[in-house]
Amino acid sequence: MVISFSLALLFGVIMFFMIRGGAIRWGPAIVAILFGFSLASTGAADPINDFLTSITNGVNDVDDSINSSGD
Repeated sequence: MVISFSLALLFGVIMFFMIRGGAIRWGPAIVAILFGFSLASTGAADPINDFLTSITNGVNDVDDSINSSGD
């Protein structure tokens, strides 16, 4: 079974629970969000995206190898 979702959604949910749990306040959360938006418009966006894609592919490969060995 493959579950696909956006990393932005995942990070948003994590941020929500961190704010709600008191681990992070609204001010730093807003700064983190604005930093993410500004970082996306720099030259660092492509390497970060490539890094996240390679991690996603690596996790998918591990999952495929686990599922194929169980057949």
